[in-house]
Amino acid sequence: MPSVGMKALTAMLCAGLGMGLAACGARNTASNVEAPGAPAGVSTRVLDAGADALQARPPIAALNAYLDGFHFYNGNLRGQMEAHHYCAIVNEELIQCVIYDGNVKDAKLMGVEYIVSARLYQGLPAAEKALWHSHVHEVKSGQLIAPGIPAVAEKALMQKLVGTYGKTWHTWHTDRHKTLPLGVPQLMMGFTADGQADAAMVAARDRRFGIDSAEKRRQRADIAAPAIVAGADAWQHGTVIQLADPTGMPHSSSPPPPSTRTAVPAIAHPAR
Repeated sequence: MPSVGMKALTAMLCAGLGMGLAACGARNTASNVEAPGAPAGVSTRVLDAGADALQARPPIAALNAYLDGFHFYNGNLRGQMEAHHYCAIVNEELIQCVIYDGNVKDAKLMGVEYIVSARLYQGLPAAEKALWHSHVHEVKSGQLIAPGIPAVAEKALMQKLVGTYGKTWHTWHTDRHKTLPLGVPQLMMGFTADGQADAAMVAARDRRFGIDSAEKRRQRADIAAPAIVAGADAWQHGTVIQLADPTGMPHSSSPPPPSTRTAVPAIAHPAR
C-alpha cells in the first residue's frame, strides 16, 4: 500500500467521509461511573446551548480520529481497562489524544496520550524514554482499532501507528468505579505480547463494535513490525515509574502476580 501522510489520513477518516464520530462506531460503550451532582437545570442547559451555538472550539474540532484500545497501570498488569481515544493529528510525527471511559455523551475524561514517531522518540533523554510504550503489539494483535472507518483507511492508519510511541497518563481511574477523579495521575502502558490482555475484556469490546480482533490480526499480518527502540516498555525490564499518591487511593483492582512484579523497586516521584 502506498505511503499516506498523517494529514491525508485525517481526510480519510470520519469527517472526510461525511460522517460524524457518532457514525463511526460511537455510542455503544457507557461510562463506568455515575458522578454525583444535581442534574443540569434550565439555566445551565440554556447557557450550554448558547455556548454550543456561538463559541468556536478549534482544538476540539481538531479531534477527528477515534481509536479504541486498552491500557494497564504501569507496574500492575492486572489493572486493565478499555480506553477510547479522540485524537488530533498535529503533524506527521505528533498526535495528541484525550481519553474517555466510553463513547457516549456523559463518558468520563480519563486522561491523555501523546504519540510520537520513532525518530522523535529516539531523541528523548534515557530517563524520559522509560515513560513511553511501543505500539507494535497493539497494532499487530488487532487490539487497537479505529471504529467505523473503511478497512483500507484503518489499515493505512495502523501502518502509520505501528512504529510510534505513546506516553499516557490517566487522571480519573474509572475502572475503580470512583465517582470523582480522586488520587493522583497514574502512568499507563500498552500490551506487548499475547496472553497479557484479559481475553474477556477484548471479546466484550469486539462484540460491542461488531468486529473480530483475531481477523484484524490476520489482515495486518503484512504490516511490518519495526524493531522497538531501546528504553520503551521499561516495565518489562524491571523499571516501573509511578507517582506516589499521598491520598492512599488504590489504583488497580488487585496487586500484580509474582510473574509481573518488577525486578527492582518501583521508582516513585513525589507528588508536586
